[in-house]
Amino acid sequence: MIRKTRKINKMRGSRSIGGGCTKKRRGAGHKGGKGKAGLGKHHWTWTVKNDPNHFGKYGFKRPQKMIKKINPVNLGYLEDNCEKLLENGIATMEGDSIIIDVTDLGYDKVLGKGKILKPLIIKSPMFSASAEEKIQEVGGEAIKL
Repeated sequence: MIRKTRKINKMRGSRSIGGGCTKKRRGAGHKGGKGKAGLGKHHWTWTVKNDPNHFGKYGFKRPQKMIKKINPVNLGYLEDNCEKLLENGIATMEGDSIIIDVTDLGYDKVLGKGKILKPLIIKSPMFSASAEEKIQEVGGEAIKL
């Protein structure tokens, strides 16, 4: 099909830019609602087709006090700070191994990130599989509380 006018016609220099009266296309009111405006009224057909679950509540949220938040600590941290913990009286020495109770530090779980070189006896409610492995390789012990 042959066009008589250009497809992109910005109408530079004209007063009303193809909108008829000069007042017609002023302001945001002619755009028909921005964003989510009008989903329950003039954009209702769009809502029904594309976002039918927009209105109302769905599902169930557990109360926050029911959700147990785990506070983990890495093996690397325990290895680096075992001397400081001994000085502060949080950890104890038994033979050539250091006993650390992780719950005294405010942690619930021991994770296996970092290197461990000393035989540590670590007491904790939970251990990751890699943490237990690393502790036993060095000759330490992982005691579950």
